[in-house]
Amino acid sequence: MKITVKKYTEQLLEWPKSGCHIMAQYDDEKVIVYQVYRKEIGEFAIKNQYFGGEFSLNRMTWIKPNFLWMMYRSGWGTKEGQEVTLAIHLKIEAFRNYLAHSVYTSFDQTEGISHEEWRNELENSNIRLQWDPDHDPYGAKQERRAIQIGLRDNFIRSFAKDDILLIEDISCFVKEQYEFVQQHQLKNLTVPAEKPFLFNDETLNKKLKIINGYAHGQ
Repeated sequence: MKITVKKYTEQLLEWPKSGCHIMAQYDDEKVIVYQVYRKEIGEFAIKNQYFGGEFSLNRMTWIKPNFLWMMYRSGWGTKEGQEVTLAIHLKIEAFRNYLAHSVYTSFDQTEGISHEEWRNELENSNIRLQWDPDHDPYGAKQERRAIQIGLRDNFIRSFAKDDILLIEDISCFVKEQYEFVQQHQLKNLTVPAEKPFLFNDETLNKKLKIINGYAHGQ
């Protein structure tokens, strides 16, 4: 794998305990996001290094930069139709563009606009954004919030091919690590190395509620 991994117990000491944080693995060129698919879609993406075949460009797709949130969602790759876990190396400028055009799925998470304004923005937006409770390896809710981003229409077409640098199949890694979770051996659990992501754009950070974090410079 081209992703960097680190012991879960070590990272746990470094991660923020609460608040909204884009927990991710990133550098100056890319940020890694995760998706899970059934075999047909996953294998096409791995082989061709873009999404096509049975992948639908007409329905919203959700990306998550937080590995453990994805594991909670897919049951560590055990849920039906979610057997293939993909680590998608996404262009950093594309990631920023998604979030700059995003609208919260819930009015409760918005600030500074009326309900009518939010509703109009939501109906006309092709990027959906929401903060959900993060989860530990066993699936227990945490105080820290994890981000997920929904893409559709022109953004999903861009994501499916042009915005991707690399698609990795990490299903075997997920299966191996899940064994430690099942055996309650978190001291042996290894997960992708992640840290809070912060844009060098105060307006965007404020919109995303991620005022505290590590400056990235995008």
